[in-house]
Parts: sequence; structure tokens; C-alpha cells
Amino acid sequence: HGGIVLPMDETLARAALDFSGRPYFVFDGVFPREKVGDLPTELVLHFFRSLCETSGLNLNLSVRGDNAHHMVEASFKAFARALRQAIRRDGRELPSTKGTL
Repeated sequence: HGGIVLPMDETLARAALDFSGRPYFVFDGVFPREKVGDLPTELVLHFFRSLCETSGLNLNLSVRGDNAHHMVEASFKAFARALRQAIRRDGRELPSTKGTL
């Protein structure tokens, strides 16, 4: 399991995850625009939900901010850092609380 808080300009993103084998996605936040460039912000949530379902990942992701671009970027960065923390081994211990890795 892993967790991270990531500040980015006016934006704050938090990600906590576990490869528990029980896929679940919780998102707390509202993007102020429907698109960032050509990317519909609803696809950001679809990406994380699909990732959780296909990998058995439990992910809680929250983001606050005023700039949709910063919010999307911070969400992915917080997730990536939490993922790196979650899969890192320390000695012989498995990083997942359910021992599924």
C-alpha cells in the first residue's frame, strides 16, 4: 500500500492505494472545466476506474484546485508516486496489506 500528498501551485492532490485484489475507486473533487486541451476531464476518472478494475487496485484519489490542467496533472503525479511507494519492497515483506503482489 502507498499514499502521497502532492501540492502543485494552487492545487493539492492526495492518493492512497493498495493492491488488495478488491478493485475500488473513490474520487473526491470537481474539475472546473469539461476539457483540458482535447482531453475530456471525465476520461481521467474513467482511466483510474478502469485501471482499478483491471488490476485489483483499491484507490482513493482527491484533488482540489482552480486550474483543471493542474488538477489533472497533480492527480496523475500523486497516483504515480503512491504507486511507486506501494510496489517498493523493503526486505522480504510484500508491500500490499493483503500480500497479493
